[in-house]
Amino acid sequence: MTVLIKGARVLGGDPADLLLDDGRIAAVGGRLSATGATVVDADGLVALPGLVDLHTHLREPGREDAETVETGSRAAALGGFTAVHAMANTDPVADTAGVVEQVWRLGRQSGLVDVVPVGAVTVGLRGERLAELGAMADSAARVRVFSDDGHCVADPALMRRALEYVKAFDGVVAQHAEEPRLTAGAQMNEGDLSARLGLTGWPAAAEEAVVARDVLLAEHVGARLHVCHVSTAGSVEILRWAKSRGVQVTAEVTPHHLLLTEAAAASYDPVFKVNPPLRTDTDVQALRAGLADGTIDAVATDHAPHAVEDKESEWAQARPGMLGLEQALSVVLETLVEPGLLDWAGVADRMAVRPAAIGRLDGHGRPLTPGEPANLLLLDPAARAVVDPAALASRSRNSPYAGRELPGRVVATFLRGEATVLDGKAQK
Repeated sequence: MTVLIKGARVLGGDPADLLLDDGRIAAVGGRLSATGATVVDADGLVALPGLVDLHTHLREPGREDAETVETGSRAAALGGFTAVHAMANTDPVADTAGVVEQVWRLGRQSGLVDVVPVGAVTVGLRGERLAELGAMADSAARVRVFSDDGHCVADPALMRRALEYVKAFDGVVAQHAEEPRLTAGAQMNEGDLSARLGLTGWPAAAEEAVVARDVLLAEHVGARLHVCHVSTAGSVEILRWAKSRGVQVTAEVTPHHLLLTEAAAASYDPVFKVNPPLRTDTDVQALRAGLADGTIDAVATDHAPHAVEDKESEWAQARPGMLGLEQALSVVLETLVEPGLLDWAGVADRMAVRPAAIGRLDGHGRPLTPGEPANLLLLDPAARAVVDPAALASRSRNSPYAGRELPGRVVATFLRGEATVLDGKAQK
């Protein structure tokens, strides 16, 4: 398939044409032409490398009532993603080569994004003994990211062994930083608001204590550590300190933690219940600043679809989690680009380049230059739309942005030169 994109602003720069041929960018320049090519008018559109999500819950196998690899992949493509990391908390848990290969093959069958399985750190996510890390790394899925997300690897000796083990194949342990003894029964951020609402508080220290412990462990063994869904100002400061010491630590922040605060919990609407919880405005500002200055490396969606019965209940019984794939870029546009904290090159760095490097993904997060794989998106930054959960591609409807007007619209997404999205519509 040959595609000629006319007049796109690569990383927000001057308009240029891009010729995509045989899965790669064949040429970039002015007034390009190609006989028989499919022409895409990109006047006014920004071209970015295809986004890479380090943290997606696709729910298959086991909870196909909430999401499947296909529906989640479609949501990802519509959000401008060309690769997503599928978390291990499926049923059965992705703690063996067989399960990660199943997820990987389902992703290849959908053909909408590259689905990259994340392997569990411990058997059954139970935090008792290491899973088959080496077998998953050697499998067809070539797993390089390991996480018990949803659960913390709370045992420091076990976490140390995991960090030491993954060094053998340049892997990374992605930690869900939560000291479980500090969060028993917790429902929202701990503070004055939780006291007024009568909801058990979730202290920031529960996250920060594990982040501090694990950066010291990573420094001690010389391994790569990734911190999932950072949510507090204190965690940002610990990460900044660790990076100043040369610790091999990276971190991610979710769109919802960049935009929403604990004030949303005052509605008692379980759509705003999430792990880690929404925090204070001070935390939100620190997260934005940390992402802008590079202390936080990546935006990761933590896309967590839930079936209706798991969300439409009393707050205490509702499952934590929010949808994120289709609105992630719009939230970054509103919280970072429009206020001047990130330019388009910065967006590409935090949503494509660094996530691809952390996950060791070849072919993603590459510059939009001749010879590179044609993984890219076209965004209309001037468009604005109100989020309608019923119109989303996900099988679930638990979007925290329902009824909110957000900027930006992904017009097209290309995976190795093939259009997975055109005119804002999925092509598969």
